[in-house]
Amino acid sequence: MLPSGCKSVGDLQGKWWVAHTKPRCEKTLAFDLLTNSVGYYLPMCRKDYVSGGRKRSSLIPAFPSYVFVCGDEADRLRALESGQIVRPIPVANQAEFVEELRSIETALLVRPSLDVYPFAVVGKRCRVRSGPLIGIEGRVIRRDNRQILVLAVTLLGSGVALEIDPALLEPVSE
Repeated sequence: MLPSGCKSVGDLQGKWWVAHTKPRCEKTLAFDLLTNSVGYYLPMCRKDYVSGGRKRSSLIPAFPSYVFVCGDEADRLRALESGQIVRPIPVANQAEFVEELRSIETALLVRPSLDVYPFAVVGKRCRVRSGPLIGIEGRVIRRDNRQILVLAVTLLGSGVALEIDPALLEPVSE
């Protein structure tokens, strides 16, 4: 979720920081930020489930209890006044952080039902060289004999994971 008028994380101007929210308050904070014209990014994953014998789906935050906020000091103060934030987390490396968010944003546009991956495992860093995810970088791991590309947000020690054909990957020098 991005504010209206923004098509990409790259459209947002200002300094990024992470809002650690109260439990299950991510969407409430996002609505408050939207109402106050504060830039934010709330990556959402589609989760399918069965309830009452019917197939249903809902959008859940990819990173529970976190919303990524972008703006100046006045925007930061407006966000903190919402009462939904437990603590703000500064982002030291802005460029790397924006690239991580762009990778996750692109992956979610292509596959809205990514798996939430709680711990980004250190492995071989690779880049997708073709297909709709071209240019995305992450770490490759193996899980249940499948190749998984983990797109991490280093600051949170968390990420999202997607299954990928190893033929689409090329190694990246670190």
